[in-house]
Amino acid sequence: MSTPSRTPLILLPGMPLDAALWAHQTRHLADIALPMVPVLSGEDSIAAMAARVLDNAPPRFAVAGLSMGGYVALEILRRAPERVERLALLDTNARADTPEQTATRREAMALARQGKYRAVMQAGLARLVHPDRLADRALIDDVLAQMERVGVDGYLREQTAIITRPDSRPGLSAIACPTLVLCGRQDALTPPVLHAEMAEAIPGARLVLIEECGHLSSLEQPVAVTALLRDWLLRP
Repeated sequence: MSTPSRTPLILLPGMPLDAALWAHQTRHLADIALPMVPVLSGEDSIAAMAARVLDNAPPRFAVAGLSMGGYVALEILRRAPERVERLALLDTNARADTPEQTATRREAMALARQGKYRAVMQAGLARLVHPDRLADRALIDDVLAQMERVGVDGYLREQTAIITRPDSRPGLSAIACPTLVLCGRQDALTPPVLHAEMAEAIPGARLVLIEECGHLSSLEQPVAVTALLRDWLLRP
């Protein structure tokens, strides 16, 4: 019997995180997909990140992006919609940065440049994960280790990219591939209302909220996220 072909699956991490964000999905979707997690921290614009991903991607693929990864996924759709078989947007946002958000980011960047990067990262944890997860030492250590691997320079480049990202809302109605929009119910950074906005604008999109979950859904509720991505990959 022939083995069914596996779908190339590009998993795009949020800021300032790396492939470990998708560890469960990479491991448990490998029977139906060919997962790959590009490094995004070498670029300082969403456009450059998307261009690098496309340069190294197979001709056709499914793409899932969490937070900043979602911004990159939407840029990929703008540049090469014919190459994207499926789209999943996790804990992300189609809007551009607000002036208030940009000011907050620039303050954090200034502190990071002053040698206070780890303090900035630790201070942000309360908004990244569900309150109940703050006592999960293994999870918190995993997140902090990812941030350390990305490092100050990578963090600064990624913040710059996020600050200068475009408003993606005007292009949502043109997305024609099967789309999953997924969000932690308690996501404090990109709350459910922003995901409902995207799902309503993308034709045929499926909106799913995960209970007891903050912004880092693929780490906080890995089994649920993997199951939803499996369903998304297998749907006709």
